[in-house]
Amino acid sequence: MSADKFDAVIVGGGHNALAAAVHLSACGQSVCVVERAAKVGGAIATEEVTLPGFRHDLYAMNLSLFAGSPFARAYGDKLAAHGLAYLPAHDCFASAFPDGRWLGVSNALEENVARIAAFDAGDAQRWRAMTAGFERDAPHYFALLGTPMRAGPLARLALKTLRARGLGFTREAARMLLASPRDFLDANFASPHLKATLAPWALHLDFPPDASGGALFPYLEAMADQAFGMVIGKGGADVIPKALASLFTASGGIIRTGVAAEAIEVTGGRAGTVRLSDGSAVSASEAVLASVTPAALLRLIGSSGRPDTDAGLAAFRPGPGTMMIHIAASALPEWQAGEALKKFAYVHLSPTLAHLSATYAEAMEGLIPNEPGIVVGQPTAINPSRAPAGQHALWLQVRVVPSEIRGDAAGTIAARTWNEAKEAVADRVMAIVERYAPGFGQTVLARTVMSPADLERANPNLAGGDSLGGSHHLNQNFLFRPAPGFHGYRTPVKGLYMIGSSTWPGAGAGAGSGYLAAQQIAGR
Repeated sequence: MSADKFDAVIVGGGHNALAAAVHLSACGQSVCVVERAAKVGGAIATEEVTLPGFRHDLYAMNLSLFAGSPFARAYGDKLAAHGLAYLPAHDCFASAFPDGRWLGVSNALEENVARIAAFDAGDAQRWRAMTAGFERDAPHYFALLGTPMRAGPLARLALKTLRARGLGFTREAARMLLASPRDFLDANFASPHLKATLAPWALHLDFPPDASGGALFPYLEAMADQAFGMVIGKGGADVIPKALASLFTASGGIIRTGVAAEAIEVTGGRAGTVRLSDGSAVSASEAVLASVTPAALLRLIGSSGRPDTDAGLAAFRPGPGTMMIHIAASALPEWQAGEALKKFAYVHLSPTLAHLSATYAEAMEGLIPNEPGIVVGQPTAINPSRAPAGQHALWLQVRVVPSEIRGDAAGTIAARTWNEAKEAVADRVMAIVERYAPGFGQTVLARTVMSPADLERANPNLAGGDSLGGSHHLNQNFLFRPAPGFHGYRTPVKGLYMIGSSTWPGAGAGAGSGYLAAQQIAGR
């Protein structure tokens, strides 16, 4: 069967894939995107999954990484013309505590300093000093996250950093990249409440308090939210893929949905033709980009031709599982710690570093955590139009849970499959929220539970409910993501590139891998 011919074919329709498609198309290449789902978007999606009129972000909610990304700086005006719009959250994230107190970070230094001072005056002064240093330090950290993991770009970045800040900062930056969240938090703050407020951001990327390499994330999230605020999508997170797809197709790009890639044919050591589930095929003269997990890439190509690379891809570890609970509610939670919590985009219910460590350890042992960590997203506090007037769409993320259940840490759930266990686990989560917000259960109009198994069924890239594209621990991050021997996004197969969350810079909505790979392919 003959194949439709393009300069580039992209397997997968997530935001990294679409960002790559937009840039390659802008550079004059003909591009086709193929996506197995009925519409593009991947892990950035918004649906009415509870009741009509309640629009829920199924996975990602915080779009700040995309809004501040190099890709958005290059294409933001064009995307805005195709419908991309954000809404700012002044009150970004907070934690509620069992002692009836709360602590949060808003887009206002003095507000944050006053809140922290109520817990520890010394911490408030250290927070102010950290804020002063952020303006100097952050550009260098963000530059690293936007640099491809190749020798030339890394050498240029190191030289630029040395010239700008000297050896002292460069050494301290390296220490920060290797430090655990606890290392960073204990070195800077005394209040256990402040530490517990910041630490969950490391767990968002698979770093419990004592895992090396996780210190950077709570620092950047807190300081960036204070400096710039947080943004969510106007009407839903799906404004990103909708705008990307609209811009791409307006420039002549082709998107085929509802059709899966079954194989990437390699002839003479080069990737060319992509065989599709409907019996058709598309071919690429320049590049095939696969926005998939390492295991999926191996299934598509059979072998890269290099046993060491194949072994590295096969050994790539997923992150822990995630559960999503979407709630249609008649009201926002009545937070016992304070009415002000209703204004925050996120409320974490992870009261101590010990709690984060325990729930992570239980999940990694295959146990349903006794007291899972919970992130309560309140998008309708910022964007009321996502629900009928006076009502709310709530986003509950449970971090972390096992991908496969071996037992229950509390000893009360006997089920060992997610299909059987998910409602009981959701009941446990709801009971925890009820402790912090009495009467919460009475406001629930409907709920939809998405277990790790459900997440993978909806999107195979969410393997085992892993929303990160794989663990970000140091042995598979930076130069080791997704496997030793990769040269940027180029695979050992000529013309074949891998993008997506399993590649540098990893998880998040920043479109980094898609844009960096497309720049590499296009030469600009």
